[in-house]
Amino acid sequence: MNITVKFFATFRRGREKIVNIEVERGSTVKEVLDIVKIEVDEIAILLVNGRDGTIAQLLNDGDTLSLFPPVGGG
Repeated sequence: MNITVKFFATFRRGREKIVNIEVERGSTVKEVLDIVKIEVDEIAILLVNGRDGTIAQLLNDGDTLSLFPPVGGG
């Protein structure tokens, strides 16, 4: 199945903004994170299809995973 991953802020360094990844049916968000080499503790916001997601969430064909790192400023 095909999953779209959108990277934001510092996650874009060395990556495209949006990538399509082929994963096995029944894959979880964590398995996709392993593929894109992002550790769970690096993520501040994780959305699946624009809604709050979890690491253990099962993905479906055509889902969009959006990943945001912690962002500071001031």
